[in-house]
Amino acid sequence: MTPAQKLACLLLVVVIACFSTWKVQDWRYGKQLAEQASLHKDDLAAISNAAAAQVLAEQDRRLGLESRLQSLDEAHFKEFSDAQKNTALLRDRLATADVRLSVLLAEDPAIGCNVPAAPDAVGVVHAARRAQLDPAHAQRIIAITDDGDNAVIALRACQAYARGVSTLK
Repeated sequence: MTPAQKLACLLLVVVIACFSTWKVQDWRYGKQLAEQASLHKDDLAAISNAAAAQVLAEQDRRLGLESRLQSLDEAHFKEFSDAQKNTALLRDRLATADVRLSVLLAEDPAIGCNVPAAPDAVGVVHAARRAQLDPAHAQRIIAITDDGDNAVIALRACQAYARGVSTLK
């Protein structure tokens, strides 16, 4: 064999070795890349399932909160409408003189008959003198107490809403 043939043969062996090594590496790395892609796909599926479960849990919590707030709103609306009804009834009774609004008069301290510091258990003082208020003044007093009642009801509703929302976190 001539040296050129030996060189060509050696070159052919090197090319075949390189090509076969290249092919073996391609198979091996292709298998590793396929395994990594499969693991990556599984990880992404697990992450998306966890995210979907979290979204469903948050939706359930939000729906529960909305239903609780709705029931609280209905309860406060009923309380508000009942207070309005009672106030309207009291105004009507004051207007028809069916009920008279009166105040307890303080006695003269020189006589020794003072107004008691604490009300009786029954709430009616028979021995003390009372003065009946003019119906117009009584109507204004009822309007003021009605505004106060409405403010208390609205405050309770706001506090219940704030408690309900704060429990969401």
